[in-house]
Amino acid sequence: MIAYQFRPMERAVALQIAQWRYAPPYDIYNASEVEEAADEYLTPEYHYYSLWQNDDLVAFRCFGPDARVHGGDYSADALDLGGGMRPDLTGKGLGASVMQASFEFAKKKFNPSAFRCTVAGFNLRAQKVCLKVGYQELQRFTHPNNAKEFVVFLRSVD
Repeated sequence: MIAYQFRPMERAVALQIAQWRYAPPYDIYNASEVEEAADEYLTPEYHYYSLWQNDDLVAFRCFGPDARVHGGDYSADALDLGGGMRPDLTGKGLGASVMQASFEFAKKKFNPSAFRCTVAGFNLRAQKVCLKVGYQELQRFTHPNNAKEFVVFLRSVD
């Protein structure tokens, strides 16, 4: 298993992540306002962390309400996980190891009863990773403001 270090989000790293740019159709994940996105990554109750392999920034993760998407049913007791991979590392098979490391980190840090993840409906790559790491599809819904489909996954803590 790949060893990742979770570091609390720092402003310089948050600004770097906010400037990441993804190619279409993943460009919906591009921050439109870099400073605003960085501020969000530094909001304490969102629990954003940067993930490093040695001294190489590879991804970021959030644990809690900022991983939710408006319109979904989040009534089940679970810790919401979200995040992103550095654009040049996407599609290279690292998603499962990042998610597994996130589960281990979250178990120690937050002691959740279950894990939940919300993924854009078009993002079949991320959905495939969710299923690979033990998530099960819980629901599909359409965002009330932009009519985009999202999928909510749930996974036991083990």
